[in-house]
Amino acid sequence: MSEQKFSEAYSDDGFWNKVKGYAKVAGENVLEPALKMYYAAMDSDTPVWAKTTIIASLGYFISPVDAVPDVVPIVGYTDDLGVLCAALATTAAHIKEAHVQQAKETLKQWLS
Repeated sequence: MSEQKFSEAYSDDGFWNKVKGYAKVAGENVLEPALKMYYAAMDSDTPVWAKTTIIASLGYFISPVDAVPDVVPIVGYTDDLGVLCAALATTAAHIKEAHVQQAKETLKQWLS
């Protein structure tokens, strides 16, 4: 699937259903970058190119079609983490401290 296909696969409902449903299974290492980028994508200050990159990576994360199925024990989220980390590295200049704090607060609520 191309970046455009994953962007088209993205939806807010799909994202929130995935992260809430798999919060404990996927863990903090996968969800924290996803949440940071989600909050950055919702920020009007984030440039369109960065939002596009973020939305495509989140679309990959929630897509049922990916390189390693999420149901595979231990390694099921490694491809998702790789895509999320690559997108995070590309858009890091647009991840504000407020986005980081929102992500941490959301994870704290879910994982505690």
